[in-house]
Amino acid sequence: MNLTPTLQDCELLDLQDPLRSLRQQFDLPPGVIYLDGNSLGVLPKTVPARVAHAVTHEWGTDLIKSWNSAGWFNLPQRVGDKIARVIGAQPGEVIAADSTSINLFKVLAAALHIAKADHPHKTKIVSERSNFPTDLYIAEALCKERGYSLQLVEAEDLVAALQADVAVLMLTHVNYRTGAMHNMQAITAIAHAQGILTVWDLAHSAGAVPVDLKGSGADFAVGCGYKYLNGGPGAPAFVWVRPQHTDRFWQPLAGWWGHAAPFAFTPDYQPAQGITRYQCGTQPILSLTALDCGLDAFLAAEVLGGMAALRQKSLALTGLFMQLVRTRLHGHGFGIATPAEEALRGSQVSLTRTEGAYAIVQALIARGVIGDFRAGDGGQHPDILRFGFTPLYVGYADVWQAAEHLCQVMQSGEWQDARFAQKNAVT
Repeated sequence: MNLTPTLQDCELLDLQDPLRSLRQQFDLPPGVIYLDGNSLGVLPKTVPARVAHAVTHEWGTDLIKSWNSAGWFNLPQRVGDKIARVIGAQPGEVIAADSTSINLFKVLAAALHIAKADHPHKTKIVSERSNFPTDLYIAEALCKERGYSLQLVEAEDLVAALQADVAVLMLTHVNYRTGAMHNMQAITAIAHAQGILTVWDLAHSAGAVPVDLKGSGADFAVGCGYKYLNGGPGAPAFVWVRPQHTDRFWQPLAGWWGHAAPFAFTPDYQPAQGITRYQCGTQPILSLTALDCGLDAFLAAEVLGGMAALRQKSLALTGLFMQLVRTRLHGHGFGIATPAEEALRGSQVSLTRTEGAYAIVQALIARGVIGDFRAGDGGQHPDILRFGFTPLYVGYADVWQAAEHLCQVMQSGEWQDARFAQKNAVT
């Protein structure tokens, strides 16, 4: 390939792509280059008919019988088993339920319970300063409630912070701002050497990069269903717990769906064995149905090489975009926050710019190139233009065209139009 790839080069790569058939499983709007699957995945083509059937037949006709006849009651486990195949877990170890924030509360509370029982002198939770804010909010609330302290550090200072007084290390596997990816196995091993439990948020890695929860030695993991797993807006999240921990404690939201015999309706709580105790109240069946369809693309990908093949394409897509930014947008004030080293990046590329980052993203969206914006803090963390590259449906020509549009936006100065500076509620 040329030093600066051409559109023809990228179209040839698309023709040679062994995963190109997977794109046909998704309903991509015409004229749109969608680079925001790290925020909301694309609609799988099977979802409308499947959810309509759940509404009109399972709910509309069969009514309450569908808890049994349509398998509604066990749907969280069945969806969880599909997710397990994507994140390196075993059947029966993952439950699809609730939201990422709620699930993080459950596992972080459980981790603190274990830590207190095993190491009562430990008083801290450590996390990355640029971790996703909801994770930090949940940790802060639990620390206030239980008398722990939350220590936030930069990524380069994480290992030094893992001292004997730390109870839990809570990290997001792929950083939502920069796309930088932690070495889960190495960090978990360092934490365990100090008697520290690990909690991993997989929101920006499940379905985008290979994850091996069992092999890494991780203790707890959560993640969401609406990004790379394509489950739809507000799709249920998921929980995984290393089996040796699962039955040691009650998770704090001891609702009836986590009961050993929920339809016995006993006044006392008896937790179910295994991961099903991580359910709380009645689960959202229509949303789980959509997520179940979203996961089918990964089953189709298994015969084409699975997560390893998706990862190979993801790295090629992100590498191509970074190459195009370096060669075609030199002199326009962009930096690249995402690591160039393949082992250190997820499936997104984050660009930095000191001026106009939000407006540039809006100008691209007006052209049909959809990414998103994340604000900086005015200091060490600058404004970010984020572009997610979902290998299930993004092609090489999409990447070239996105870079071309960005070039045109900068060369024409159209991003300086006042309408692009007007902030929306969701950025």
